Amino acid sequence: MTEPTDFIDDTARSVAFLSRIHMPQRHFIGFDGRLSRAVRAFPLAGLLIVLPSAAIAAIFAAVKADPLFTAFTVVAIQALITGALHEDGLADTADGLGGGRDRESSLLIMKDSRIGSYGAIALVLSFGLRVSALAAVLPQLSPTGSGLAVLAVAALSRTAMVWHWSSLSPARKDGIAVSAGEPQATAVRFALAFGIISAALLLFLAGIHLLAALLALAAFGVTVPAFGHIIGSKIGGHTGDTIGAAQQLTEIAVLAALALAV
Repeated sequence: MTEPTDFIDDTARSVAFLSRIHMPQRHFIGFDGRLSRAVRAFPLAGLLIVLPSAAIAAIFAAVKADPLFTAFTVVAIQALITGALHEDGLADTADGLGGGRDRESSLLIMKDSRIGSYGAIALVLSFGLRVSALAAVLPQLSPTGSGLAVLAVAALSRTAMVWHWSSLSPARKDGIAVSAGEPQATAVRFALAFGIISAALLLFLAGIHLLAALLALAAFGVTVPAFGHIIGSKIGGHTGDTIGAAQQLTEIAVLAALALAV
């Protein structure tokens, strides 16, 4: 049976892995860098990482700041806290898929730290779609509801990372997705259950009506396997970049669903 302290350690390790937030060293005693079990805490880590952005969304809504300015600020704070880790994965994935002629060339491009035209376009679209969708959603919610909606999206998008990671084998023999280990089946089931239930509860508490909440969950349920199919057919498995891209694409899809339905 897993001790509560083990889950706390897994949460701290997940936060450190997914962001620039410094966590106390006591949570890493005996830690070998493998996240096979710790991925179960990814949805909770996402909630903690995005908490400052959610607070800003609530505060700015309370003082009736312009929704577009609020949305830009929320997305910017998230990028700062994560070190644009997921955005980097999206850009590298876009460059690899767009510029690679075959599996080997795609993987080679994705490993290159330089950004290409496909990656640049993907980043512009990611920021633009997320900001515009948030700007459409926030005015329809109360200040508290605005913050809770931001948290719900965070939970689903980090759950998407675990789902994508577990659904494909590694595309290469090295890289962070390999050194971090393959997710345990029990950890994946826990992450999926926790992420979906917590997101549904947060959407309900945010005042999102049932149809919009169902569309948001459906967007999550369609985006992750669809993206996994594309990645599997193109490069034969996941990489650290595609795991980050899964987070970005899910966030875009869920926010878009909410913007269309609220």
